[in-house]
Amino acid sequence: MPWDEDEIVTLVDENGEEHDFTVLDILEVEGREYAILVPLEEGVEADEVVIFRFDEDEAGNEILVDIEDEEWEKVADAWQEKVGQEH
Repeated sequence: MPWDEDEIVTLVDENGEEHDFTVLDILEVEGREYAILVPLEEGVEADEVVIFRFDEDEAGNEILVDIEDEEWEKVADAWQEKVGQEH
């Protein structure tokens, strides 16, 4: 997905509600690509991030999907390691 860091993206949830996020990073872990996003909604902690995996739907369109806790931890650890190497 052609997103840049600090870009603001709007995602639509399963209820049709729009949510804005800032793209913090795009990261590849074990051959899969993930989006690290920061919610822009009021009342959300400043250090809260959301991680989605890039996937394809039946029509071949690129989509973002929720991930399970174990996969989330793996991606979060890889991202923390990447951030640590950059500083």
